[in-house]
Amino acid sequence: MTRKNFPLRISPQLYAALERWAADDLRSVNAQIEYLLTRAARDEGRLKPTPEPPPEPSQD
Repeated sequence: MTRKNFPLRISPQLYAALERWAADDLRSVNAQIEYLLTRAARDEGRLKPTPEPPPEPSQD
């Protein structure tokens, strides 16, 4: 998947909060922002959910 680069201006306080949150979730700040925006867009019906992958066949 290709990604679009763009500048983002946010307050230092918000950036610091995102940095802490990203560290708690073991993500980069960029990945955390993308995760939050994706979740918000899905919650608002602006982005279609990605289909779940089919389950792995059992090894029984």
